[in-house]
Amino acid sequence: MVFHHFGKYILLLKSVFRKPEKLSIYKDEIFREMVEIGLGSLGIISIISVFIGAVTTVQTAFQLVSDLIPKSVIGGITRDSTILELSPTICSLVLAGKIGSSIASQIGTMRVTEQIDALEIMGINAPGYLILPKVAAGVMMIPMLVIISIFLSITGGYLAGTASGAVTSVEFIQGLTTNFNPFTVTIAMVKAVVFAIIITTVSAYQGFYTNGGALEVGQASTKAVVISCIAILAADYIIAQLLL
Repeated sequence: MVFHHFGKYILLLKSVFRKPEKLSIYKDEIFREMVEIGLGSLGIISIISVFIGAVTTVQTAFQLVSDLIPKSVIGGITRDSTILELSPTICSLVLAGKIGSSIASQIGTMRVTEQIDALEIMGINAPGYLILPKVAAGVMMIPMLVIISIFLSITGGYLAGTASGAVTSVEFIQGLTTNFNPFTVTIAMVKAVVFAIIITTVSAYQGFYTNGGALEVGQASTKAVVISCIAILAADYIIAQLLL
């Protein structure tokens, strides 16, 4: 059963990345999806990111009970954990719920109302026309959202740490700038791109092969979120194992 769905998923991707008929149509769709995915998700990502950084800083300060460990370590731990894991993974899990369910329900509704059948009768490559703009927009916008998330998480950690008295401003900035490895940002961007592809393609697959009516569209939307989250966590482990 798993291999059956995986095979259909690969064949769908093959259709998605076939050469488009008319690039101008795809361009307009990509820009529309970029606005929906990027700007539409900016608010929730911003709120989550600030609190992720704040909680990480406060909990790290609580666990540093030894006087032998300098308080500046808090800034370094917040920075590395945010860049490597918290911002890319948690933001992607949230986006899987927001973007993934939206994509699955949009395409699923088009399937059950026979709009996709109408596109195929007109000779249009339905998978490419419907899915490719979403994949392209996701790959461009989700890494940008992750970059914003990293910045806001570190800012939230700084504000929470200094406001609570857990760490001074000078100590936090010292830890933030000490022993920084730029490769961690590369890993975060690799994760963001891979997670973007997973969210958009898995959700589109669930919607594209929906059968039935409104109930099945809701079920496809739920399955899209669940499978995307599991795939994101599995990919997170694989990327960490390969690159670290």
